[in-house]
Amino acid sequence: MTRILRLYPQLLRTGFAEAVAYRAEFLIWMFSTNMPLVMLAIWAAAARSGPVANYTQQGFAAYYLAALLVRLMTGAWVVWEMTMEIRQGTLGLRLLRPIHPLLQWSADNIAAIPMRGVVAIPVIGILLYVARSELSHDWFSWLLLCPALLGAWLLYFLVQAMIGTLALRFESAASLFDAWLGFSNVLSGYLVPLDLFPKAFRELAVVLPFRFQLSLPVELMLGRWSRIEALELLGAQWAYVLLFLVVTRAAWRSGLRHYAAYGG
Repeated sequence: MTRILRLYPQLLRTGFAEAVAYRAEFLIWMFSTNMPLVMLAIWAAAARSGPVANYTQQGFAAYYLAALLVRLMTGAWVVWEMTMEIRQGTLGLRLLRPIHPLLQWSADNIAAIPMRGVVAIPVIGILLYVARSELSHDWFSWLLLCPALLGAWLLYFLVQAMIGTLALRFESAASLFDAWLGFSNVLSGYLVPLDLFPKAFRELAVVLPFRFQLSLPVELMLGRWSRIEALELLGAQWAYVLLFLVVTRAAWRSGLRHYAAYGG
């Protein structure tokens, strides 16, 4: 543990240097995350003549700008890095380093957060200007937002890491993540707020892990829950984080044994 605490800051510095070095490619990827703006235009047009459920045009603006902000701050891409390194055979070099490869990849992803701020800060400014009245006025919700964002990032990272380990056995791990991402875009509230779904579909969506990747932080920003409800939802989110951590660790160990057995 002491060695990890000593090495991790250096990994963060290295990851930040790489993000800066590839800043043009990174910013293009960031700006391509524009689906909430597309959905905002669609729903704002639908709400022009009157509210849709409980959403006015300003309500939709608050929701989708908050969703864009959460997505910008919690994105991860480790599944593609893992798949590429496993296929190219460079994973072996990473295994020789004195720190777990998943910790190395996590540092690369975390170190890019300051670069995400280049895009996120203007979004925050627009959100405060356009839909300030729709945001939560309870400091407790904003206090819980930090662990909720961390939990959302961990869910994205761990799910990708769990699926990425399948590349140690199969060639289509990235395709499996694409399928997961398709479900996530719908069931996390990224495309449509969960409370606009039919009741049966909504009851299913709210218990699956997808909503904790995006909808929960957005709902905290909008003040949708009481303090007790918010704490319960945060506890459920972190229960999923622990579950995926255990599964990812087991999948990594199993996949690594298979990788080594075949001379990886």
